[in-house]
Amino acid sequence: MNPLQDLTRRQFFGRTAGFGIGTAALSSILQDHLQAQTGPLTSAYHGLHFPAKAKRVIYLYMAGGPSQVDLFDYKPDLQEYDGQPIPDSFIQGERFAFIKGVPKLLGSPHTFKRYGDSGATISNLLPGLQSIADDVTFIKSMHTTQFNHSPAQIYLSTGFQIPGRPSFGSWLSYGIGSDSKDLPAFVVLLSGSSQPDGGTACWSSGFLPTMHQGVPFRKQGDPILFVSDPPGISAATQRRSLDLINGLNRAELADVNDPEIATRIAAYEMAYKMQTSVPDLQDLSKEPEAIHKLYGTTAGQPSFANNCLLARRLVERGVRFVQLFHRDWDTHGTNLNDDIVNKLPAVCRETDGPATALVKDLKQRGLLDDTLIIWAGEFGRTPVNEGRGGVKFLGRDHHPKAFTVWLAGGGVKPGQTIGSTDDIGYNVAENPVSVHDLNATALQLLGIDHKRLTYRFQGRDFRLTDVEGNVLKQLLS
Repeated sequence: MNPLQDLTRRQFFGRTAGFGIGTAALSSILQDHLQAQTGPLTSAYHGLHFPAKAKRVIYLYMAGGPSQVDLFDYKPDLQEYDGQPIPDSFIQGERFAFIKGVPKLLGSPHTFKRYGDSGATISNLLPGLQSIADDVTFIKSMHTTQFNHSPAQIYLSTGFQIPGRPSFGSWLSYGIGSDSKDLPAFVVLLSGSSQPDGGTACWSSGFLPTMHQGVPFRKQGDPILFVSDPPGISAATQRRSLDLINGLNRAELADVNDPEIATRIAAYEMAYKMQTSVPDLQDLSKEPEAIHKLYGTTAGQPSFANNCLLARRLVERGVRFVQLFHRDWDTHGTNLNDDIVNKLPAVCRETDGPATALVKDLKQRGLLDDTLIIWAGEFGRTPVNEGRGGVKFLGRDHHPKAFTVWLAGGGVKPGQTIGSTDDIGYNVAENPVSVHDLNATALQLLGIDHKRLTYRFQGRDFRLTDVEGNVLKQLLS
């Protein structure tokens, strides 16, 4: 080798220092990963900014758009003027997904009463939620910028309507990691007739290292592909193979200094650990009969109820963010399987009991105080009949201007209602809350300043709340 070449900057960084820099980078990345599994990180861009009230999140994502005017937001005027054309002042310049012409107001075919000391107004379709009315807080003034499913679902998940940004769970994994040594920080559970319209973009890590993306558990068979050892392969053989592969990956990382290789190493190690932890986690038969009765679960049969119980088991084991998607809330009224008279009650029966069982179960185990539960869809439904199926079927179009979400646990001040809508539930009347406001508040409860959890990409600092977001002080306990 020419000694003069050893003195050039290219050769110094490429050969003399390359291995040292690569090794240091790997050590730093893996150390962060290991720290993320055992507690908050302390580097410039990771960690808690102030004491956290919540340690973990269970996000009940009701994909499709639950009808707020049939579930939470009772409007006597809507009942009184049912069937009359909506005043032009409401729809002038409006963009609908499917409504044509001047639609007619549609009162709810369901009944409402007030429940708990808080006097929360809840539909007869949600008897479970009625029983925990004083444990939750309703936000009835949510609004979003998107009125079609896919962009609205991605927007609620990532703070931006186009795929490519990190999701909430990925930001949390990146920021404070996991308390589990053998499970991912971010797990996704799917139920309903299909996966969300936004697809994997709803749990993508975007431009963050891919170790932070959500890990979806499958409904049937192995929850994660290839989590079981192949026939004839022992754990010792698997370990030796993994050590060899990781040794090659470390050499490659030292040579090219690509952080995705470090992600690959971490992924292989996590996969090896999950081969032991996941089968035990998934075995719901170990739960007592009283728990199965509470949730309405049947071991071995995939359902939203099973996913709620599995979510509790995941957070007990240190998983930071569990997101349950249930994709059956789209009630346009095009037929009897797509309306607010038949379809909406059916999906409520599937989800209401298990969701409220989750709150009760966490509470009795002492986990609700530091577990934040968010129940939300990507938008609401119109207070008018869509009319696409004719007068025979009652259904509502997508409605981004006003909808309802509820939260419980994790430092949320319970038993209150934040915000309101106008007399027919069309527009927000007071205390408007955006998706960015909701995310900023959730991060605040987790001990994170939403303006300081950032990642530099393509020359600018990105964050979950983009350039917006205000913390809802009245939501905090």
